[in-house]
Amino acid sequence: MSWRTARSPLDRLRTPRRFPGFLKTASVCVLVAGLLSPFSQTAAAATEATAANDHCTGQCSDILPPGENGNATLAQILLNQAFGTQPGHAEDQLGPYANLAGGYPSLTTDKINTFFNDASFGVAADQVASALKPAGRGDVTIVRDKKTGVPHITGTTRYGTEFGAGYAAAQDRLWLMDVFRHVGRGQLTSFAGGAPSNQGLEQQFWRNAPYTEAELQAQIDRAVATASARGQQALADVGAYLDGVNAYIDASDSGRYFPGEYVLTGHKDSITNAGTIEHFKVTDMVALASVIGSLFGSGGGGEVNNALSLLAAQQKYGVTEGTRVWESFRERNDPEAVLTLHDGERFPYATRPEDPQGEALPDAGSVTEEPLVFDRTGSAATAGARTTSRTAASSAVSSARRGMSNALVVSGAHTASGHPVAVFGPQTGYFAPQLLMLQEIQGPGLSARGASFAGLSMYVELGRGQDYAWSATTSGQDIIDTYAVELCQDDHHYLYRGTCTPMDQVERKNAWKPTVADGTAAGSYAMRVWRTKYGPVQYRATVGGKKVAYTTLRSSYLHEADSIIGFQMLNDPDYVKGPKDFQSAVQHINYTFNWFYADAAHTAYYNSGDNPVRAGGVDADFPVWARAAYEWRDWDPAYNTASYTPPSAHPNSVDQDYYISWNNKQAEDYAAAPWGEGSVHRGNLLDDRVKKLVAAGGVTRASLTRAMAEAGLTDLRAEDVAADLLKVINSAPVTDPTAAAAVEKLQGWLAAGARRTETSAGSKTYADADAIRVLDAWWPLLVKAEFEPGLGTGLYTAISRNLPIDEAPSAGHGPTGAHAGSSFQYGWWSYVDKDVRAVLGEPVRGPLAHKFCGGGNLAACRDLLVSTLKEAAGKSAAQVYPGDDQCSAGDQWCADAIVQRTLGGIKHGRISWQNRPTYQQVVEFTSHR
Repeated sequence: MSWRTARSPLDRLRTPRRFPGFLKTASVCVLVAGLLSPFSQTAAAATEATAANDHCTGQCSDILPPGENGNATLAQILLNQAFGTQPGHAEDQLGPYANLAGGYPSLTTDKINTFFNDASFGVAADQVASALKPAGRGDVTIVRDKKTGVPHITGTTRYGTEFGAGYAAAQDRLWLMDVFRHVGRGQLTSFAGGAPSNQGLEQQFWRNAPYTEAELQAQIDRAVATASARGQQALADVGAYLDGVNAYIDASDSGRYFPGEYVLTGHKDSITNAGTIEHFKVTDMVALASVIGSLFGSGGGGEVNNALSLLAAQQKYGVTEGTRVWESFRERNDPEAVLTLHDGERFPYATRPEDPQGEALPDAGSVTEEPLVFDRTGSAATAGARTTSRTAASSAVSSARRGMSNALVVSGAHTASGHPVAVFGPQTGYFAPQLLMLQEIQGPGLSARGASFAGLSMYVELGRGQDYAWSATTSGQDIIDTYAVELCQDDHHYLYRGTCTPMDQVERKNAWKPTVADGTAAGSYAMRVWRTKYGPVQYRATVGGKKVAYTTLRSSYLHEADSIIGFQMLNDPDYVKGPKDFQSAVQHINYTFNWFYADAAHTAYYNSGDNPVRAGGVDADFPVWARAAYEWRDWDPAYNTASYTPPSAHPNSVDQDYYISWNNKQAEDYAAAPWGEGSVHRGNLLDDRVKKLVAAGGVTRASLTRAMAEAGLTDLRAEDVAADLLKVINSAPVTDPTAAAAVEKLQGWLAAGARRTETSAGSKTYADADAIRVLDAWWPLLVKAEFEPGLGTGLYTAISRNLPIDEAPSAGHGPTGAHAGSSFQYGWWSYVDKDVRAVLGEPVRGPLAHKFCGGGNLAACRDLLVSTLKEAAGKSAAQVYPGDDQCSAGDQWCADAIVQRTLGGIKHGRISWQNRPTYQQVVEFTSHR
């Protein structure tokens, strides 16, 4: 949703130039004055928030742009739209975050909090901006600090503490929470408007989690029932949290300071206050969790696309050679891949079986995508709406999910202080308001500060405790499998263990009409999903002439709430007292994440997720028959439970010399569903820098932050691939003046560090702008010219669907489209690197099956590279950066720039590109309990 910057699935809700003509400047001022005067909240007397047991001694910092305050009244939205004014604490973390791009080279320890917040526990008396006892309760106080407005929640009872957490969440993110509970239920368009991007968003998520209300409730019931006392406590915590959320809804409704988006979308009347903001209920939490888990923690899928590219390879080369070629591009266990666990320990999972069993590869040309949307009317029937549906479907079934997030953790053996140092955090995109929110929560059994997803903040999900900190990155191990269910009787019956069984259909009907926020014309549609015991149907095909439906089954399906216990443990100072306790806690999180830990003496790592134990011989990369012999071990379809690999089989470690993660391969033999874990990965940008720091010794918070920041400004293609490309080109004199000039520019840029940075802070012009333009234009041209002739168009196209060619900062990709910051996760840089080195005659471990550049001939390869470089150099900036709703054609800086995609009525300015976590911590504990 976007207010005036409509772009892609998470960003539509336009508050447009569609405000009626009478809302001119003077009238806006009058209206605002009227809205503000009678309905302001009353501030409680400011009191000091006492610091809890804090072992960080001022050395814990964090940042989360744009700002803590994600709610805005109608008056504040109108002022922002008319004059650009910001509500308090709506963007006060955006500037410091952005400024690190220019300030990191001279960063010293004493300057860290110029670019980050002090993340110490408590608030000093002279820094208290407000103190509130929500709903008049005597057992909880919400103190907000002057600098950032972060809520510091302190309770004397468990119920009161969680009530305060819910109240504070609604204060800061009520509208966003409401949006995402509707996304999770597939009801966004009916709630927020029928913009094509809203349609795409609800379609993408509901396709993978098409739950009924009863199924949402059952997930809570089961999670509680199977977790004993902690489960009961979690349910009580959720109840108290929801009571706090709903108390704020009631207070803001009667006080008329609720988010103004409710008025602009037609749910409330600005004059009479008629209309309702629905209370939150426990099933809303499951709906919210299903969205977050699907976005960031569900590795796997893509088996049908894998099968299609394998068949294309076999058609091109024959079965044996085609399989060999395919496997070389798949890079399941590439010996040159950067690893998080680099000590040589192996953790075999989802590896290629020697004798695959049960594969159900489709007949050529038989695969069709299962339709989701039916009965389109009005604006839902336009060509644009249909295109949106196709894009959403592709995103829903792809294995190339945007992992994002990074971590740098160094053992105390290699730091200046002798204590571990960590710089880590999740990349969750850039939104206004942000998906995450900051808070400190102190109460019986709870002591933490950090970030949580809005609406799920009964616990801190990523942050710090009294003497430890933790964070996560998305991992890609495969917990989603595709089954070929054989049809019987008709297209909606299938064989389940020999019995012809009807599929179950679930339906969601949505309709919308124009509002002030979203002027999309009226329309409607129905979403229908056919479900089997093996999961929802995603494709139809034939296998050996038999009609089948391809379904997807993920281990976290029907278990969206299970991870609550792990987060509860992480917040409990009586549970987490060291690295083994930390690992035990995150073992209870069933989503696929890499977890990192640091305290004053130890570091640790654990890879979470319910990894199903597959039947012998099953290849997780391809569809298998839906038959008992190929099901997950001990699988119970009634509750989608199975046997899972034990914790010891998950990549895990304590006190390795250092850890890095940028969604790269975790350990040897631990296969991932996404492609691209080869010789060149963005994880190399971190690993190379941290390895040098560790070798030199004396690592500090400042030096580790500098390493992160520099990696986040570096072009991966330039740093790790371009030198070999230029080596080929320079193997003979470059006589063409255009190509020679391009070579000189590229060499100069590489010598300067291959970074995409401004000439000076705020210039909005890149240093080495011409070299950057040339590489951006050259990469897709050289990849196509290098590989398509040898692979053939069919196979080249098929592999491109498994792994995109490029992911430059200006490219549109991921859940937020362009201007998303996160870059260089998926691309063909490893293929180019291995192929060019092979043509140069250099050693390559895990080479591609053939040499492709110039058919393996160095001179022919050079000619190809020179010709494509010359073509790229001739492209103007306007051709390379064609412009969009944010930028004019040819504006290179703007094309890369990060945009806070609006999910409500408040908009913010663009900032210069950085490839770094959205929420980020810099921590170094000096003592331990």
